[in-house]
Amino acid sequence: MNARALLVNILVIIIILALGGAAIYYYNQTANYIRTNNAQVAGQPVTIMAPAAGRLASWNGQVGKSYNAGDTIGSIQTGATTETITVPISSTIVQQSAVPRSFVVPGTILARAYNLNDLWINANINETDINDLEVGQTVDVYIDAFPGTTLTGTVHQIGLATASTFSLFPSTNTNANYTKVTQVIPVTITIEGYKGLGIVPGMNATVRIHI
Repeated sequence: MNARALLVNILVIIIILALGGAAIYYYNQTANYIRTNNAQVAGQPVTIMAPAAGRLASWNGQVGKSYNAGDTIGSIQTGATTETITVPISSTIVQQSAVPRSFVVPGTILARAYNLNDLWINANINETDINDLEVGQTVDVYIDAFPGTTLTGTVHQIGLATASTFSLFPSTNTNANYTKVTQVIPVTITIEGYKGLGIVPGMNATVRIHI
């Protein structure tokens, strides 16, 4: 066997081994995990509203500042009396529209907040994978904004309807040419810890569920 034939045989063996390794990796990923990048960080939104009509006499809210439930962050002058504005639950203000000395009515949104210490992942899982999904399964969570760091999560809740069911404009079939589309089931995943990452609601994520 000449050197050229030997080199060709070696290259063929390397290619076969590479393909075999890729096949084993693919099988391992599909047989042991459910993976999707259709996921986002979520949390409980908190809306801080004016409790009465009058002039916004004071406002102490600050974006990025955390408050405890019941903290007073403003007041409304209603004739001869003063109504206080309090934070309904412990949270951090992420957006505010309050304008001191402006006039407000009951329900006027002054700020929006989240409890950034209690965030979770909302993931959409293909309906074809739902039979392999169970509450309590371990989840690897990857936040797009922080590559290289893996968070640990747990499947907390599996939706009882597809995501499209809640759409304002559900898909309808108006002709005989029907194309079936794989639906997704919303799944809630709790996060055990943030590992110092500054994750916030709305960030994109990828999850890998151990099955």
